[in-house]
Order: sequence, then C-alpha cells, then structure tokens
Amino acid sequence: MRISSLRTELRSLGALPLHEDRILRDWVRNAGHEHGRRRPDDFLPKPVREALPRIDAELDGLARILSAHPAEDGSARLLVGLADGQTVESVLLPRDGVCVSSQVGCAVGCQFCMTGQGGLVRQVTSGEIVAQVVLARRRRPVKKVVFMGMGEPAHNLDNVMEAIELLGVEGNIAHKNLVFSTVGDPRVFERLPAGRVKPALALSLHTTKPDLRARLLPRAPRMTPQELVEEGERYARLTGYPIQYQWTLLEGVNDGQDELDALVELLRGKYAVLNMIPYNANEGLPFRRPGWDQAERVAAWLFERGILTKLRDSAGQDVDAGCGQLRARAAQPIKLHRPA
Repeated sequence: MRISSLRTELRSLGALPLHEDRILRDWVRNAGHEHGRRRPDDFLPKPVREALPRIDAELDGLARILSAHPAEDGSARLLVGLADGQTVESVLLPRDGVCVSSQVGCAVGCQFCMTGQGGLVRQVTSGEIVAQVVLARRRRPVKKVVFMGMGEPAHNLDNVMEAIELLGVEGNIAHKNLVFSTVGDPRVFERLPAGRVKPALALSLHTTKPDLRARLLPRAPRMTPQELVEEGERYARLTGYPIQYQWTLLEGVNDGQDELDALVELLRGKYAVLNMIPYNANEGLPFRRPGWDQAERVAAWLFERGILTKLRDSAGQDVDAGCGQLRARAAQPIKLHRPA
C-alpha cells in the first residue's frame, strides 16, 4: 500500500483532505482514533467511518515484527515481516530513533555490505516504510527516523519521499531528524530541495579516491567524491543543517595517511559532519574491522585539523552486527524478481 493510494481510496469515500490527514496522523503517531476534540463519529463522513475498521486492519497488516534482538547499548534489531512474506530490518536506536529499510535487498552492491550481496528483490512501499516507524512507536518513543537500513533510498525515491512527507507533516518528527542516506545520485539533489519536507542528508563517502569508490560501490552513480561534496554543500546551505558524510573505516583500505590528508582537503570549511564507523565484520566478506584505539587516533587526527569527526559504532554490534544479517539468517524470502 502506498500512502497516495490510501488517500485516493479515502477521497473516493467522500473524505476531504482534513479527514485524510486525521486518519493518517492517528496511524503514524500510533494514537488510535478516539482522542482529541473531534471524535470519528462526529467528524468523519459516514462511508469513511464504515470503512475505518477495514482500513485500520490493512494498515496493521503491512508489517509485523518477526523477531527482536536487544543489544547492550540500548538499541534493538528487528526482523520485520511484510505482507507478501518478504523481510526487512529496522533498528531501534538509543535516544528515541529508528533506522528503517527502503528496499528488500539493494542493487548498489557495496562490497562491504551484507544487504547488497543478494541484489534487489523489490521496493518497499511508502506504507511499509511508515509501518516500520509505527512498529517502533509501539515499543518506545520515536523522534528521529534515519533511512539507513536495507536498500538505497535514491532508487526508491517516490515511496521514500511520500513517507518522509507524512512523517514530517503528520508524524510529529522534526524535518532535520529525518535523515535521508544515499550513496549519491543526481536525482536526490533535484528532488530533495523541491520537497515539502526537506530531510537532513547523509552521503556515503567512504574514500576520497574515485577509482577505489567505484570498486567499493560498484553500481553507485559515477559521481566523484569531489562532485558529491559539492552537491552536498549546496544542499546543506539550502536547508541550514550540515551534511553527514559516512565513512566506513576498513582496515588497510581507507585508513591510510594518504586518505586522511585528502579528506582534510576535501571537507575543510564545509558545512559537514564526518561520521566515521569502524566496519562491521561480516562472515564471508574480505574486509577487516580496525581496532578501536586505531579508529580513535584517526578520528582525533582529523578533528585536530578542523574536520568535525564523530566516531560511531554501529548500533547493536553484539546482535547480528551489520544490517542484512538478520534477514540473511532467517528463512529464505520469496523471490519476486531480480533485476538484470
């Protein structure tokens, strides 16, 4: 179910925009309908009221939690089942956040990512994206949503932008707390500035070397790191919040002094934060996670040279590590299609 399809159905039942907004707001806030001054019996058109139990059931059936894996850091990894039998992952983050998936699988094929190893199965609809937030809100407050789970949001722009708009307008989530994460795609820099809700932007950088980036992210658009940062800087100045550059620290790959020197030149003076995340070890992949002491030295060296660097550990390191592993360890999902 797409949010736009639900709006069309409600309109066919006689709902006005304010009625549509009320029903969607009740859902995305996990609030129920019997609250506030305007109760459904007094506010909604009769055909809408009569259809409401069915609509609520359809929304409730979009996603369900198959398993939950709490971690010592306060996060919890969730394996989420969709109505057609496919599965995605969400992560409840410390400090009232949730990380959601935008695709079943991923077509980018990042060499260090478990999700990308199996390719793309299908898109996640805007309704299924928001349903992940609703499931999270049933467990704890959610004030931040990051699109950093399975999939590449830029490859599912229509659904992701629909979900972002609902979350930012009716979901009571500050626009800067909606974080769109992407490997970089020209369409992102066209669509995001034109949206009613302009999310914060996280750009997967990982290296300053174009050739290495092409090997690590084999099916990402061929934007050089310099081009990516230039586009990011324009968006940061437009929205008023900094770009988050993501750097998965891979031992012996992108942690050398040549990379660090080039990174200082690339990001110095930019309205940006560098999120440096030591690699999550994935069985069967040829990369190594650097020691935490080494990662701290790298982050401190960059910070001393004017690059606002935050050393982060991926949430839930002690429960299934990298995104995609819960799904990989679960029963094999139904294969709908696989792009050539």
